[in-house]
Amino acid sequence: MNLSPDQGKLGDKLMGPVSAILDQHRAELLPLLGKSGELSQAALRNDETVRSVATFCYALLPGLVRLAVKEPAFISFVMNNRETVLEKLVSRQEKISE
Repeated sequence: MNLSPDQGKLGDKLMGPVSAILDQHRAELLPLLGKSGELSQAALRNDETVRSVATFCYALLPGLVRLAVKEPAFISFVMNNRETVLEKLVSRQEKISE
């Protein structure tokens, strides 16, 4: 996917709040991924699973971010960056488990 420079900057700015949400709400998000929250190819391919994670996260974004970025754009961002988002969610969980 080729992002314009503005979209790339927006993605960089969104990843910070998304990472904070993933850290704070991991226990609620992992069950959305399925069995034991494993990052599997099935979870990555399942658009509904990724969309559920995106919808959950959007509601937790700071109000100013939600004013600037509407929900469909945020969901599109998460769908396009699903590997990064889900990897952050699961890799941090694995570090905690060790």
